[in-house]
Amino acid sequence: MNIDEITVVPLDTYPTKDVKDNHLNGELTVIWRNWDKIIKTPEMVYVNSVNPGEIKGPHIHKNRTSYFLCLQGKMIIVIRDKNKKYHEIETNSTESKLISVSNGTPAAIINPSKNISKILVLADVAWKPNDNEMENTTFDDYDWNKWKKEHII
Repeated sequence: MNIDEITVVPLDTYPTKDVKDNHLNGELTVIWRNWDKIIKTPEMVYVNSVNPGEIKGPHIHKNRTSYFLCLQGKMIIVIRDKNKKYHEIETNSTESKLISVSNGTPAAIINPSKNISKILVLADVAWKPNDNEMENTTFDDYDWNKWKKEHII
């Protein structure tokens, strides 16, 4: 998926092998390489925890583009594009999917599960206390109740 404000990129995943007998012992997922040009050079990397059934946002990052990868659990990112259309991107920790939200684009993260979700976030502009880079907003015409019915919210 690629809309001006949103990009979903399938990430490269490689099997890893044991050094003694060569059996598969896991996998490696590439999130950022300087030559991929998927992500502008990250200036901040952090883990965002979302409690079960909670919603973070919606808010707008005025200056930074953020990239999200679900490390644990499930997440739904609800994004409102410049035409006021909503896009819902669902993912979980078993999918190697990187979701980017461009600066100036309002978004919210929902944890529809019964466990804490952990999301790796890479940003092209670092957050500083009191920099007023983030602005809270509302999605008054969005149906949040559908997640309550389908999930646990």
